Amino acid sequence: MTVPETTSIDFKDPAFIADPYPALAELRLSGHPVWHEELGLFLAAKHRDANDVLRNKSLGRIFKPKEPDAKWHDFNWLHSDSILDSEPPKHTRLRSLVAKAFNRHRIEALRPDIERLTTQLLDDIAAKGSFDLIADYAEPLPVKVIAALLGFPDEDEHLLRPWSQAIVKMYEINPSQENQIAAQIAAKEFAAYVHDLMIKRKANPGNDLITELALVEEAGEKLTTQELIATCILLLNAGHEASVNGFGNGIVAAFENESQWKLLTDNPYAVAETAIEEFLRFDAPLHFFERTATEATHIGEVRIEQGQKIVSLLGSANRDEEIFEDAQRMNLLRDPNPHIGFGAGIHFCLGGPLARLEMGISLPALFARFPQVSLTSQPTRHPTFSLRGYSSIPAHIERS
Repeated sequence: MTVPETTSIDFKDPAFIADPYPALAELRLSGHPVWHEELGLFLAAKHRDANDVLRNKSLGRIFKPKEPDAKWHDFNWLHSDSILDSEPPKHTRLRSLVAKAFNRHRIEALRPDIERLTTQLLDDIAAKGSFDLIADYAEPLPVKVIAALLGFPDEDEHLLRPWSQAIVKMYEINPSQENQIAAQIAAKEFAAYVHDLMIKRKANPGNDLITELALVEEAGEKLTTQELIATCILLLNAGHEASVNGFGNGIVAAFENESQWKLLTDNPYAVAETAIEEFLRFDAPLHFFERTATEATHIGEVRIEQGQKIVSLLGSANRDEEIFEDAQRMNLLRDPNPHIGFGAGIHFCLGGPLARLEMGISLPALFARFPQVSLTSQPTRHPTFSLRGYSSIPAHIERS
């Protein structure tokens, strides 16, 4: 058995958040998981180890409820009853029910709507000249798509992203008191909203996922009301967070590399498929995924005792020099590209196929319409590590 090395890496350090990759490269040098004393868990930085953490059946995604306070009540059950924070057999039951409604055929059927919305957003950008790549393009598209798929009214779309962002900030390491309060409020409001919508859909069914899941509940297929609400909220979060952050991270990285930007501007449709995968690899939207040993197991020859936690560092795994040639350089033509930006195993991101479809349409459409698009000033990053992305990317198009 290998005795693990230790690290005191500070995941909250602004310098680390701005560019975590040099420190993550240092972690990979050990060749196996390392122990983080302050956090009390192991860090799997190598691709093989991070991938194993996601797939190992001796590791579970075990949600630990927040303190027994009424303020955390809704947040706690939204997670304990979600697919993300459950393991088989509960995970198997929930995912199989959702898969019936959120399947590849249904996702592909969204293509015409995604193309229509993309054109509308590009028309709006054309009228502006200067715009924000996040607020005016990367964010509204997936939010509108997943909101329509679930059956949220158009007039309520503006509520969804703030609720989602407040909740997912709790996935960060040691979230602030301010963020904790915001998450409590968002969980309560979001759950109440979805519950009300579910009741309305039962009375007046529509052609949407909430209706289908509500009917599944009534049909006695073992989907409780709380599970239905938790599932809808998870789908909303998973259905747009990865798309927004993956798109923004990739665009900024490509703009900083003249040769890669030229690939996008010269022939966007020819490179779109491999470019999207490289966006997700080079600067991953999700970096920190924690699991707990349900029995003693080994990851990279390091023994993980029952009850101990280990984290899959997805962004680090995607820069592993043993897997990816010239791993620290963006290559939009990279193929094959075995990144784990969407996770792996039973916890592969539910929103992954939808995010790929959205980015596969919106990325080349942007450059085909505006080949002279450029970023105009320093983009603003979210001050977070686990979910990595930008809050603002100022951009400009040359008017013809």
